[in-house]
Amino acid sequence: MAKFLLIVGGGIAAYKAAELIRGARKAGHDVTPVLTAGGAHFVTPMSLAALAESPVYTSLWDLKDEAEMGHIQLSRAADLVLVCPATADLIAKMAAGIADDLATTLLLATDKPVIIAPAMNVRMWQHQATQTNIATLRARGITVIDPDEGPMACGEYGPGRLPEPDDILTFITQLPLVPSAVEGRLPVGDGPLSGRHILVTAGPTHEPIDPVRVIANRSSGKQGFAIAAAAAQAGARVTLIVGPVALPSPGGVARIDVETAQQMAEAVANSLPADVAILVAAVADWRVEASPTKLKKSAGPPALQFVANPDILATLGQSPDRPRLLIGFAAETDHVVANATAKRTAKNADWIVANDVSGDVMGGARNQVHLITAAGVEDWPEASKDDVARQLIARIIEELK
Repeated sequence: MAKFLLIVGGGIAAYKAAELIRGARKAGHDVTPVLTAGGAHFVTPMSLAALAESPVYTSLWDLKDEAEMGHIQLSRAADLVLVCPATADLIAKMAAGIADDLATTLLLATDKPVIIAPAMNVRMWQHQATQTNIATLRARGITVIDPDEGPMACGEYGPGRLPEPDDILTFITQLPLVPSAVEGRLPVGDGPLSGRHILVTAGPTHEPIDPVRVIANRSSGKQGFAIAAAAAQAGARVTLIVGPVALPSPGGVARIDVETAQQMAEAVANSLPADVAILVAAVADWRVEASPTKLKKSAGPPALQFVANPDILATLGQSPDRPRLLIGFAAETDHVVANATAKRTAKNADWIVANDVSGDVMGGARNQVHLITAAGVEDWPEASKDDVARQLIARIIEELK
């Protein structure tokens, strides 16, 4: 079973950490608690120690522990580090790299996967500073368990509640991060893509027309999410940059949410270098100068002036940070292979995955693709999007060898 290093932040949700320890121990996992000064206002070291059947660590300045460099040993001895609850303060310190107590020092010193379960007031969670810090942590490969929505201890309602302990445990054991947590899962860094960074874009982009209207497309993001999940399961470090979709994050994937093509282009540039880039997203070719106020129907159809969006694939194809393997997607309704072949050359891509979207492919569960490479065209049979993802990752593994 897995060994958890559990960091308990300060907040009313800290009481759920005790329930989490009980559930983890019942499932056979080992838990070593680290209690912050804030967390100690809500739960006691003795209660956590009794539930974990383990010592509880509270101070960076413990003479006995630190004589043996205890914070380094603690940070390396577990299979994963779980911060629960992760307060806005702890999240901000993690994003800034601050190490001013035992918990933050452990987080900076660890070489193990880190998972955080945020819990805070709805306005604190939605504040731009917190969302920027969350995006920073996701970009670094930290897994974030999104908070639940519901009534708060403060009397307000919205996202920010800590998920129930059983839901947190279920989430963790489904990740490809936890050795021995689930039969057949790969340990951290294990697998044929161990040590590789794979960048994936997915979903549509939304280009605002006014505060309530956008230019969009029908991309569901399912194929890109399936590819990101397959890459993570093969041991890669995966950054998934995604437009507006309602899909849960694949386990073990660092997710960055964007809305527009310009935001996606910036996120891609900031996520380099990468060994492989797989650009699955259906990026809008054009945008307009958005009206700051809602366009009224009574004024008649608006005269929209279109401006070209950045071409992310072509830009990467000419970049000094160009990934070793650059893969684009081409959604076509006619002359599928011919158009995709021309696109591979024009964009300086290594591969193009072409699919016919004249039917119900966008938003559907299945796909039939053609892989266009310098060597020619591979016609793949129709399959589920998960199977297409696994086949593509298998080809990438073969190519990187």
